[in-house]
Amino acid sequence: MGKGFFISKTVGIVGIVLGAGAVATIIALSVVYSQEKSRNNEVQPTTTTTTTSPTTTPTTVATAAVTTEGAVTTEAATTAPSNEPWDQWRLPHTLSPQTYNVTLWPRLQEDENKLYIFTGHSSVIFTCLEKTDLILIHSNKLNMTKDPVLTTLGSGSAPTIISHMLYPKTQYLVIKLNEELTAGESYELYTEFQGELADDLGGFYRSEYFEKDVKKVVATTQMQPTDARKAFPCFDEPAMKAVFHITLLHDPGTTALSNGVVIDEVEVTMDDTALIKTTFAPTEKMSTYLLAFIVSEFISIEENIDGLQIRIFARNEAINSGQGDYALNTTGPILKFFERYYNVSYPLPKSDQIALPDFNAGAMENWGLITYRETALLYDKDISSNGNKERVVTVIAHELAHQWFGNLVTIKWWNDLWLNEGFASYVEYLGAHEAEPDWNIKDLIVLNDVHRVFAIDALASSHPLSSKEEDVQRPEQISEVFDAISYSKGASVLRMLSFFLTEKLFTRGLQTYLDHFKFNNTVYTDLWDHLQMAVNETETDLPKSVRDIMDRWVLQMGFPVVTIDTATGQISQEHFLLDPTTKPEPSDFNYEWYVPISWKKPDAQKPIYWLLQKNAEFEDMKTNTDEWVLANIDVNGYYRVNYDNANWERLLNVLKTSRTSIPVLNRAQLIDDAFNLAKAGIVPTTLALRTTLFLSGETEYIPWESALKNLDYFYLMFDRSDVYGLMQDYVKTQVTPLFEHFTKLTSWENVPNGHTDQYNQVNALRVACSTGLEDCKTLVKNWFEKWMENPTVNPIHANLRSTVYCNAIATGGAKEWDFAWDMFDKATVAAEKDKLRAALACATQPWLLNRYLGYTLDPSKIRKQDATSTITTIAGNVVGQSLAWDFVRANWEYIFNQFSTEFELKQLMQFRDDFAHIGFGSGTLAIQQSIERTQANINWVDQNKEQIAEWFKNPV
Repeated sequence: MGKGFFISKTVGIVGIVLGAGAVATIIALSVVYSQEKSRNNEVQPTTTTTTTSPTTTPTTVATAAVTTEGAVTTEAATTAPSNEPWDQWRLPHTLSPQTYNVTLWPRLQEDENKLYIFTGHSSVIFTCLEKTDLILIHSNKLNMTKDPVLTTLGSGSAPTIISHMLYPKTQYLVIKLNEELTAGESYELYTEFQGELADDLGGFYRSEYFEKDVKKVVATTQMQPTDARKAFPCFDEPAMKAVFHITLLHDPGTTALSNGVVIDEVEVTMDDTALIKTTFAPTEKMSTYLLAFIVSEFISIEENIDGLQIRIFARNEAINSGQGDYALNTTGPILKFFERYYNVSYPLPKSDQIALPDFNAGAMENWGLITYRETALLYDKDISSNGNKERVVTVIAHELAHQWFGNLVTIKWWNDLWLNEGFASYVEYLGAHEAEPDWNIKDLIVLNDVHRVFAIDALASSHPLSSKEEDVQRPEQISEVFDAISYSKGASVLRMLSFFLTEKLFTRGLQTYLDHFKFNNTVYTDLWDHLQMAVNETETDLPKSVRDIMDRWVLQMGFPVVTIDTATGQISQEHFLLDPTTKPEPSDFNYEWYVPISWKKPDAQKPIYWLLQKNAEFEDMKTNTDEWVLANIDVNGYYRVNYDNANWERLLNVLKTSRTSIPVLNRAQLIDDAFNLAKAGIVPTTLALRTTLFLSGETEYIPWESALKNLDYFYLMFDRSDVYGLMQDYVKTQVTPLFEHFTKLTSWENVPNGHTDQYNQVNALRVACSTGLEDCKTLVKNWFEKWMENPTVNPIHANLRSTVYCNAIATGGAKEWDFAWDMFDKATVAAEKDKLRAALACATQPWLLNRYLGYTLDPSKIRKQDATSTITTIAGNVVGQSLAWDFVRANWEYIFNQFSTEFELKQLMQFRDDFAHIGFGSGTLAIQQSIERTQANINWVDQNKEQIAEWFKNPV
């Protein structure tokens, strides 16, 4: 799944409106988004449409009524015993599904109750592995419209169903039999059901959009991780692979899609309604979470590469305006690259990709039918920015990588999610590089993943990549593992593994792994075994086995800071914690790692040195007064580096006098390491600030971006103090040469050719304007005024629009804000809508921001999928901070990054205590990390404010 998922579900919040015209309320904390909110109000097990109760029943059940559709309403509930089989979160190892036949009919019009529904019937053929008189199959928010029917595929008759019940707590349909199923025999379970085609972005749901002022409805799916059970009863665990036969009934004029190719399409009549019945070819053996079926009025473009059909689906207007062309042109080359990389042919006859107006994740790798947010698949060459283009190609590469790694070979359980998502997050850069070889995009993993996740993994409340299986059971626990650790740390350590093995050995082991386990399930150590086989077949010299090395990176949280003393050659490692006073959970490895240290001196790069214990001595790392040592070349290792003071001084001098002697990624690394070492109290804060002095002569994007991200922390900590003005003056001095560089290079009428140069042009404009450079402010003001004078012609280059919009709205008033809102409302390109939506949060008038916060509760103004990020953006505005906090005590991105006062810490802790009786589900870790970060911020400000102010007065 695309990276947007863990952002929306780990730090997400969802607004709900209680009654027409009533007060709007946003449920607190990331976990309490719409799907999980219902789990806090679960009904207890109750018997439905059955003749007798199960022979073993809870001692107390809810008083319930069953409607004509079979829905259960609860008047009272008490806690059921936990020793019943249906009270366990994992399926028993008694039944194994083989094939499903699923027919669904989604209604794209409201019924008499103003609901969108779907009806369906499903049969699953399963084999009994161990004799049992109980069938447990997942079913969530489905009403059984007829009693289930069990038949046998062997000789004799099947046991009789004596009762069945829906058990919402663990999301089971519980079927009790009069006698045991026979081990080794196969049976077929048939169910008929009805569900709501809700707008909750999970399971089988609906998405809405307008075309020529006419509302259109799309029936679509998002099954990962545990929502296939909302579409039909199924054994909804990743190891329960089966073959799926899907049939969709849908209105004439609509198109039906699923994982397989269409094998039949006929006109039928159901309930006096003329319909199209579309039957799809059976899938390969696959997991339920990878299923997809969609009914829409979308159109497509396509091409055929070596017999493989590639199609891009989207709204008619988007396709007709060419927004799908870039995705179509890049998909083929990326697919072919992964075929070579994996040494496995693409396992399906078609590759469909579809852009949805409403989609909670960034994208989802459904096998053969990948779903995307519009911003992750559609690109308009005249309106979308360079960043939008990169997002499209990297997300496509991420999801296509999953077609093999994740779909063909699948993790057995969600505790190993990091392997699935971390791998795709690593190789997405390789796939994107294949499509755009001139971008040098592989370097950006350092900014986007390594540095990003360092900030989280440096907390004592971080967690290991791989959890124990028993610790990831409930749906909210499963959702919690979709976080930056799984995605970005997973990518970072796999990149490190590929580095010290070499890419050739890494891919060799990967290829045998995929071939051996295709159509099956694995645990992460299976990959280590195959990589070790590749090592054993060569003369590669590893100091330990692959498993021994990697277990220390996978089974314990955090990472080391490696300290090098160039006077003695001593090297040491220590668990790096942002707040060294915090105490992490004990580790079986005592927070020691096997660290591959790549390093160089001025004359040459040196061989890898392995640090295998706390301390070691390496004679070659001693230097004379003219030499410097630089470690972790190109940031291939997942660790930070500290040096003795003399070596720091030599490196600072090199940055100032001959910065190109240091690789561009390491210039960024020196900044990021120094700032974070300073936060932890390991080096002086003034040393970190001195790493930015060379920027006045730097034109490369990656070092600049590293510095700006780190300086953002200072802005957040000091935005309400006198340090702020001093800092603004310094940053303006540093950025003015960069602004003048792009003025000479482009006259601000064009963009530079280089991919990252285009990003740095944006940085130059953004920072120059935000620090008050008059030439920049005049430029931006004139552009925006010209657009307001003629709204049909936007004179602002797509790359620069986000910056221009934000600055114009920040310095303007209601007139500018209302114009931008009108442009947002009329925009038909999702990327442009996103730019305007973010810029509207830049307003400096509190009443405008309060109005905007209110809009997040109205899906007709701000889509549900965008509510979280909109509130987060408002909270990132100094003026909007208190407004957002008052509006909802659950903006976790804001909490995580910006709380720095004792009062705010007390508010947060009080909030935690107030809602402790409800629980925080998958938000538990987020709030714990927020409190830890807040305390660290408080301590840091207290200790550093005075010296920082003095340094900015006289930066040396």
